[in-house]
Amino acid sequence: MDKVPMTVKGVAALREELDRLRTKERPRIVQAIAEARAQGDLRENAEYQYAREEQGFIEGRILEIEKKLAVVEVIDITRIPESDRVIFGTTVKLLNLNEDKKLTYQIVGDEESDIKLNKLSVNSPVARALIGKEVGDIALVKTPGGDVEYEICSVQHL
Repeated sequence: MDKVPMTVKGVAALREELDRLRTKERPRIVQAIAEARAQGDLRENAEYQYAREEQGFIEGRILEIEKKLAVVEVIDITRIPESDRVIFGTTVKLLNLNEDKKLTYQIVGDEESDIKLNKLSVNSPVARALIGKEVGDIALVKTPGGDVEYEICSVQHL
């Protein structure tokens, strides 16, 4: 099976979520199911039905996280010698030449990407255009609205 790249922080967040699901959420839902069962007839017991659905969601998420952690390749960008080249895990400051707008993104794995936190998936069109480029290079990204050019202003290993 192919390894999936992820940053140290991304793996830590997944492990934290897994621990929370196992130690807090799972026991809580088991208790809720037991309380609902004690109320009698389960066929018309909404609390029981809801608790069972939530239990299924929690167990599914636990399995999903365990599978991801089994194939993860942790990349600690702080241990890689700094250069001006954009690679997985680096934080890149860009200038959108079309809009004269400055942007900052970190290139991360799919699981940890979040555009609101300026974390771009390594598989996104923008990240694919940036990977391998160096400070001063221009990256061209083809979008449905037209081509967008980004100048790479700096690359940091944070």
